[in-house]
Amino acid sequence: MEFREQDFIRNAKPNQLPEQLVINASAPSNIALVKYWGKHGLQLPMNPSISFTLNQAQSLTTARLTALDKPVSEVLFKFYFDEKHQPDFEPKIAGFFNKIRDYAPFITAFQWEISSRNTFPHSSGIASSASGFAALAKIIIDLEKQLLPLKSDEYYNKKVSFLARLGSGSAARSVAHPVMIWGYHPNIKNTSDLYAVLPEFDIHPVFNNFRDSIVLVEKGQKKVSSTAGHNLMNNHPFKDIRKKQAFEHTLQMTKYLETGDLENFIKLTEAEALSLHALMMTSAPNYILMQPDTLKIIHQIREIRKNSGLPVCFTLDAGANVHVLYPENISKQLEEVLFSKINHEVIHDFV
Repeated sequence: MEFREQDFIRNAKPNQLPEQLVINASAPSNIALVKYWGKHGLQLPMNPSISFTLNQAQSLTTARLTALDKPVSEVLFKFYFDEKHQPDFEPKIAGFFNKIRDYAPFITAFQWEISSRNTFPHSSGIASSASGFAALAKIIIDLEKQLLPLKSDEYYNKKVSFLARLGSGSAARSVAHPVMIWGYHPNIKNTSDLYAVLPEFDIHPVFNNFRDSIVLVEKGQKKVSSTAGHNLMNNHPFKDIRKKQAFEHTLQMTKYLETGDLENFIKLTEAEALSLHALMMTSAPNYILMQPDTLKIIHQIREIRKNSGLPVCFTLDAGANVHVLYPENISKQLEEVLFSKINHEVIHDFV
């Protein structure tokens, strides 16, 4: 079933508020195979995207809620990361709460204390905003279920992605395993710009236990924010060409994931990674996020594939780190010929 924006608005008021609640949630990070780059409106994607959901890179979040005597206009909250108060993070969370009030008006009836931590190293280059906002969206939907029940599971599941998107676009895809598609595509059933969906086909067994090993070429905060990068697509000279390419690539990727066509999966995954960075390098202003070791590792991966025939490939996020994708059954071989020769920390994860 397809939901519209107005379907997620809740005008009903709960009959009675619990004085205190504690709600826990976890959500995974994800890595896009076909990249979302460029947006419009209220966090809507310029093009569809498709991603692998990571298994072990999780945000674990707890919300402690205390009912107020009467609702307030702004959500009252404090945010803690790794058990330390983090006021620098609070403006972005406040912006998120402001965006979702029409869809979850009951959030203003509580004082919030939000505590979060990640299962992956802080500032490691793994997208924590996606998993973090997805976990917070799950908490809000858990609260909605308790206060305003009687909606369908499908409604609640899609609304998690809908709300998460308003915090961070890629968070829309951080709500289910193993693959999610975000963005309307005329040839892919039930897709929407408003939320991500699971594909309506079975993922081929060749992708079972697929691994994503993240080589941390560069740690720390991004040199260019994702928001700034997306905004540069508005007047990009290749905007229309990229939109056409992304629609074609999304449809092709669904076919490769369904049929297990590893050869074409590898070609397309790498082409998408390089397209993303090409868009950054040709925007105005332009920027280069790949580092010399990024290129060195890319060349190593391609040389290994050429010489050994191992089905290994790379993808990149909007940064210097390299995501190495491969079936789990070649892990030992890659440890010998690749990971043991890299002078960077590697985080091994499963799809």
